[in-house]
This record gives sequence, structure tokens and C-alpha cells, in this order.
Amino acid sequence: MAILLQIHSDLRWLIVILAAVALVKFLAGWLRDASFGRFDRILGAAFNGLMDLQITLGLIILLWNGLVEDAGFTPRRLEHMGVMLAAAVIAHLGSRWKKSGDKIRFRNSFLLILIVLGLIVLGVARLPGGWSR
Repeated sequence: MAILLQIHSDLRWLIVILAAVALVKFLAGWLRDASFGRFDRILGAAFNGLMDLQITLGLIILLWNGLVEDAGFTPRRLEHMGVMLAAAVIAHLGSRWKKSGDKIRFRNSFLLILIVLGLIVLGVARLPGGWSR
């Protein structure tokens, strides 16, 4: 289980890096009235896919620690899970604007990732050791 926890911990950095790239790309597309192209769709899908993987790993770790290793379900773990689950759900809202104009897609994608990134920062900060783990 330690390896899953390490992967879960390291994956957050990949998600943060991808979010930063997406924020820059989507902001530039929004401000320049660019076309929402293939790379933009791949960037959004990769971000959502990594969020899904992270949630899946987190739920496995939470259930394993809580039920098998008898570590329980501490309030901090449950808060972390709730915030991160909300972040993953919000990350997927971008598909609602799939048929909108390019400018709206760039704007909404930028704002969604900004909100999700804020939730990720908050969720990780709730854990013992927070971002320094």
C-alpha cells in the first residue's frame, strides 16, 4: 500500500504542472480569440484523466487504511476526500460547453481549472504535512 500512497502523492505534482500549462494555454486562447483545437481538447482530457486516476487511488488508499489497516476514517482524511472529490467533479464540468464558441470554451476551461487548482491546494493543505509531504 505504501507504493500506492507514494504514487498518489507524486501524481499531485504532475496534476499541478498540467494545470499550470492548461491555465496558460487556455488564458492565451481566451485573450487571443484562438480556435479551440485538438491540443486544447487533449490537454483538458489529460487533466480530467489524471484527476480521475488520482481520485481512484485516493479512494483505494482511504478504504484500505480505514477498513483493512484499521486506521479509521479521521476527519482530516474525510475532509481531504470531500474537497478532492468536489475538485474532480468540477473538473468534468467543462464538457457542458463542448458545443459553445471557442472564446467561451477557453474562458470556462480556464476558470474551471483555476477553481479546481484552488480546491487541490486546499485539499492537500488539510492533510498532516500538507504540501511538504
